[in-house]
Amino acid sequence: MPTVLRSGPYRYFFYSADLDEPPHVHVERDNCEVKFWLEPVRLAGSHGFPAPELNRIERLVAESQQFLMDSWHGFFDG
Repeated sequence: MPTVLRSGPYRYFFYSADLDEPPHVHVERDNCEVKFWLEPVRLAGSHGFPAPELNRIERLVAESQQFLMDSWHGFFDG
């Protein structure tokens, strides 16, 4: 599970077994985790995050979309 970014309390990472899925990122904090598709950025699933925090994380993912896409392709295609 490579960590590709840290922002405040959040860790952004990929599961290496997710190769067969479209580009996405998992974000965790404490015991909460959320998954966002990257093209376009949209919620794929969440466990434990309240809605306002999900909105904040979605904005952070959108702001880092190009970096996350490059990291996805570098990890899975490289």
